[in-house]
Amino acid sequence: MTNYLARAGLALVFFGTPAFAASAFIAPRVATVPGGVATFKLTGAPDQVPIVTFDGKPVMVVRQGEAWLAIVGIGLAVEPGEYHVDVQQPGGGERQLPFTVSSKNYAVQQLKVAPGQVNLSPENEARVKIESAKVRAALDEFSPQAPATLRLDQPVPGRRSSSFGLRRMFNGESRAPHSGMDIAAPTGTPIRTPLAGRVVDVGSYFFNGNNVLIDHGRGLVTMYCHLSKIGVEVGQELKRGDVLGEVGATGRVTGPHLHWGVALNGAMVDPALFLAPVVKQKPPEKKPPG
Repeated sequence: MTNYLARAGLALVFFGTPAFAASAFIAPRVATVPGGVATFKLTGAPDQVPIVTFDGKPVMVVRQGEAWLAIVGIGLAVEPGEYHVDVQQPGGGERQLPFTVSSKNYAVQQLKVAPGQVNLSPENEARVKIESAKVRAALDEFSPQAPATLRLDQPVPGRRSSSFGLRRMFNGESRAPHSGMDIAAPTGTPIRTPLAGRVVDVGSYFFNGNNVLIDHGRGLVTMYCHLSKIGVEVGQELKRGDVLGEVGATGRVTGPHLHWGVALNGAMVDPALFLAPVVKQKPPEKKPPG
């Protein structure tokens, strides 16, 4: 926790930047359920930045209008119940803000894959352990510069082929819930960065296939899996809309698609909360005959 607070304190140098202070900052939609997001409005002058932590990890705090806004990711493994965030005000004041995580029933999905991708050999188990630690380190990034907004663009056009939070059954065996959004698209479809950021990991992994992770600042990290082609490298700065790779079917998949993950304070949360709401168009009015 000490390291997290020290890293969070570094952000004081950057909070005066126009991107951070912009009043047009758009927060994700609130859903206080496992895999959701909670927000807290905090008082304080623009130069009095609160430090907020949840479960020992730093939480994104941004300036929104005349107040500070703390934005907390709630992991899929969090049990329904009572929780709190810890707030440290400039000058030494500390307090706890309670919130309730409600239950949510996610659907179950049955999938058929090669047996070797369910019951792993000792060699593949060792490989997955190393890869998981590498991905986890990237998801826990907490760089000082805050994003200008948390409204993200969908990285590829296409149908969302399965929902976040699905409890997945591979060949009849239960595995961890699905921690991202699957978007169906043909192999080779360009994948565009939904928000400016820095590439913090690329690799070819057992489950994820060709994989890219992007740090957007202050604990917001996005992940892109199963790519047919990676078009970026670690350390590269990307603008919103830059192509980072192409859709594919590498890793543990049943067909070409993009698995898109969004992490906030290290917790995988529902990417749909960060997208613009879908506007349902009214059907055209039928003209009377004659």
